Amino acid sequence: MLGRKTKEQLHKQNVQSLNNDYVRSNPQAKVKAKAKQAVLRRRRMAVFFVLAVAVIGFLVNVNMAQNEKLLAKIEQKDVVTEALNEVTAQQEMLNLQIMKLEDDEYIAKLARKEFFLSEEGEYIFTIPKATEKNNEEDSDKQD
Repeated sequence: MLGRKTKEQLHKQNVQSLNNDYVRSNPQAKVKAKAKQAVLRRRRMAVFFVLAVAVIGFLVNVNMAQNEKLLAKIEQKDVVTEALNEVTAQQEMLNLQIMKLEDDEYIAKLARKEFFLSEEGEYIFTIPKATEKNNEEDSDKQD
């Protein structure tokens, strides 16, 4: 080992560098610098790629969450619209009933039908409904 170091030291002492344009331009240093820049460029691109993937992943995640919320809101809107239609139909029916109840003739007809009220000289006959007839026939058959 000792001999090797001394040879290298002797070699360095015996070798002189040339002073010309080619040596001063130092092509190996340029190659090393280009290689270093290429490595740095690759690292920058890798970092950019990782950041781009992270941003795209975040945006996709947000988009999916928004779509889920949108679907829930659409479903809720359909339910509320259906309820609104039912309430609107019920309101129209109640408004029609109010209009009928404001009519004196309708009230008189309703009183005759529901409460068996009659005018003077008028007779009311009740006819049994079909279900009452069927019940009577069934009881007759059992006797």
